[in-house]
Amino acid sequence: MMTQKLLTKPTTTLTQQQKPSHLTLNIPSIDQLFPCFKPGDFAVLHGTPTAITPFTTRICVRTQIPKQQGGLASKIIYINNENTYKQHKTTHLAKQHGLDPHKTLKNIITKQTTTAYKLTSLITEKLEKTIKKHNAKIIIITDIAKHFLDENIPEEETQTIYNQILNYLSSLTKKHQIIIITTYLPHNNTKRNTKLKEATLTKTNINIAFTKTLYNSEIELEKHPTYMLGIADYPTETTTLTDYFTNK
Repeated sequence: MMTQKLLTKPTTTLTQQQKPSHLTLNIPSIDQLFPCFKPGDFAVLHGTPTAITPFTTRICVRTQIPKQQGGLASKIIYINNENTYKQHKTTHLAKQHGLDPHKTLKNIITKQTTTAYKLTSLITEKLEKTIKKHNAKIIIITDIAKHFLDENIPEEETQTIYNQILNYLSSLTKKHQIIIITTYLPHNNTKRNTKLKEATLTKTNINIAFTKTLYNSEIELEKHPTYMLGIADYPTETTTLTDYFTNK
């Protein structure tokens, strides 16, 4: 059983020499729908994993390009709960963006968790220190609810702590003016999964859905504080690598 721990908001302010710029995606088919992530954004990407994974890989690389080219010139904290991170795809994309592949991988601070308890501890006890240590301006948390779907954890306890984690992450984005992007992947259609997904979609201020059809993929901006909502084509992996995943 996971021991419940009431969370407190972070108490240390991160000093930045310069306010971080926006993170652009540079995918022509969706740029008009969703031009960029901004400091203070707390986003969830949900839907088809084969569409979401290339998207987060792109974010890991573009975060590192210079600000004048639409990046953040920053390291990334990557909390990997789904164990699908592919280094070779990151290095391939880094080369296309004119970055050193070895340095690109080194700038992705990867953390792996295997239980809800470990994820909770990582986020509430260590994440803010890691942000300060690396001056990271973006955090990616993959499949954020995965470990909380463990039926061995009491459902009431799960819901309480999961909501506290979401509140804590939201406070981090505002306090440090960073970007936090989570993914919520498909799971069995249980009552617990429904509640956790609903909580995630409610707490985040940006919701993006990925769907895959027989011939293409689509991205839908479901929730955003300023941009107009809508749907755009999302390039397939083959098209993306050859035509879009370059730094124009």
